[in-house]
Amino acid sequence: MGRQIRVPAAVLAASLLLAAAGCTSNGTDGAGGADPGASPPPARAGSPSAGDGKAGGGETLPGVADVGAARAQLAGLTVAPVGTMAGYSRSGFTHWAEQGGTCNTREAVLQRDGTDVVQDAGCRAVSGRWRSLYDGVVVTDASTMDIDHVVPLAEGWRSGAAAWDAPRRRAFANDLALPQLLAVTAASNRSKGDQSPDLWQPPDRSSWCLYGRAWTTVKSAYGLTVTEAEKKMLTTMLDTCAA
Repeated sequence: MGRQIRVPAAVLAASLLLAAAGCTSNGTDGAGGADPGASPPPARAGSPSAGDGKAGGGETLPGVADVGAARAQLAGLTVAPVGTMAGYSRSGFTHWAEQGGTCNTREAVLQRDGTDVVQDAGCRAVSGRWRSLYDGVVVTDASTMDIDHVVPLAEGWRSGAAAWDAPRRRAFANDLALPQLLAVTAASNRSKGDQSPDLWQPPDRSSWCLYGRAWTTVKSAYGLTVTEAEKKMLTTMLDTCAA
């Protein structure tokens, strides 16, 4: 949703294990792991910290850079105007990919981001507890949760993904190795739409640090561009980490 490292070997390996499969998304444009045929993100300076990134409420995201690495990544991003939406289609970013058995990426994220999650024989979450990072709302019904693409698919398109092949777009839309996917309330997901941080910020300001780090990590890993206004707001978000 929004517009607009050397990646560790373990991250690349994890990305390559994901298999492709198209499933209906639950969300707007922030509704993603890679499949065996996907092109992994290029190696870039400023790798993520070894552990998961943690927010004040205990939320975790895989592969997120710590604040120091995120600042270095942000400084290294190419600044460019907003790209065109010509040719864009969500169907060009196939999701959700199979994750083994009857599970897919959506269910994998719900399992990862929730507490005491119980899944049925079809891998669907039938009970559990989720705290939505963006607005702090606690949810116990998985059907009311969306899986947000931290860097929205349309924003990815505008900032470089228009030039990618289909496997790379599929990897971007299903990336479980980087902080690209997050279970959030449908209301906050749809409020965000495909807007970048200069146009939309999580209403729960305590999430800005993690959100800014996650957005920067993903854009850096995939070599996507940022606008001047986007970079400025990301700097503001990273400045909240010290507090």
